[in-house]
Amino acid sequence: KKKKKKASKEITMVEKVGVIGAGQMGNGIAHVSALAGMNVMLSDVSMEKVERGLEIIKGNLSRQVGKGKITADEMDAALARIKIADTLSAHSSCDLVIEAAVENEKIKTTIFKELCPHLKSSALVASNTSSIAITRLAASTDRP
Repeated sequence: KKKKKKASKEITMVEKVGVIGAGQMGNGIAHVSALAGMNVMLSDVSMEKVERGLEIIKGNLSRQVGKGKITADEMDAALARIKIADTLSAHSSCDLVIEAAVENEKIKTTIFKELCPHLKSSALVASNTSSIAITRLAASTDRP
């Protein structure tokens, strides 16, 4: 049986958010996180997919500028906060990592099993699942 990491008693200040999955949900999470002033690491299984997700974010931010919801400077600042990768190890410095991959339990549990060894002990992990029991996903992590 694998050993769970001991829960940190420190409050984690979230400054850097990792998002795994650059599809509709993932790029939306990255978008709002970057607009809120957080640094974002957006990843997917290939650079092609993550670059496509970043292009969608750019288009959505441009639309917000066109509607007067944000300024061009705010758009540029948000985009500058988003870094992209195609590896889970790229999330090693994140305070919070949100899994937003395809709704498939095997894929999600594999992501968590492979992700957790790269994370600092204080990092929080979350899932954007809509139909899979979160306790089953949590069992695949090394988090309390």
